Amino acid sequence: FMFNLLDIYLIKDNSEEPSDGDVGLCGWVLVVCSFILVILAFPITIFYCINVVQEYQRAVIFRLGRNRQGGAKGPGLFFILPCVDSIVKVDLRTTTFNVPPQEILTRDSVTVAVDAVIYSRIVDPVTSVTKVTDVNSATQLLAQTSLRNILGTKTLQEILSERQMIADQMELQLDQGSSPWGIKIERVEITDVRLPQSMQRSMAAEAEASREARAKVIAAEGEQKASRQLKEAADVIAESPIALQLRYLQTLTQIS
Repeated sequence: FMFNLLDIYLIKDNSEEPSDGDVGLCGWVLVVCSFILVILAFPITIFYCINVVQEYQRAVIFRLGRNRQGGAKGPGLFFILPCVDSIVKVDLRTTTFNVPPQEILTRDSVTVAVDAVIYSRIVDPVTSVTKVTDVNSATQLLAQTSLRNILGTKTLQEILSERQMIADQMELQLDQGSSPWGIKIERVEITDVRLPQSMQRSMAAEAEASREARAKVIAAEGEQKASRQLKEAADVIAESPIALQLRYLQTLTQIS
């Protein structure tokens, strides 16, 4: 009979859809029973009622499956009731994770492998517990998807020369996607961009050919300037015959 009565109270409380933290009439009965249990079993129950969270942690408390009003508790000591309260501890420190190498086809049809590092932290413990199953895994998967989507619209030259701009764009997109989960993206860094071996050899050959072309141009410009100087020297010598004799004597001195 008591179990049937309990079921009737539960159905009535759920049909009324109480607000967060309101456990209903049946819930208050269970809470009072838990208080009585704590008093009767004192001081043994004190070890189960007092919990401690560190400075970098917060505790999200659920009473009969509902989130308690007032948000997360901590840091320090707080009191819970056995049998009716359950807690989930959330770490607020900044976490880092590496985005696995992503094989990306750029806009100019070049395949590159890109690595990135994400720095994130939890700013809303209650939302991070109630809105997503595994907030760290969800953030990592979102980072992989965002990295592929952003780099797929860039050319190889833009990826190599605008890495900081790409990182800022990725940070903004990740922050918008993870804010409903209570996550704050603090920093995104593109750590490495790897090209295929064939592409590296082609780029090295292109760079070497470009350097050789510049060297030939510089040598030709030097020859042109030298010929102009020789022409001016010949004009000066032609105006003064004694200058040719002096130049002859200088040459003999250098040979000796």
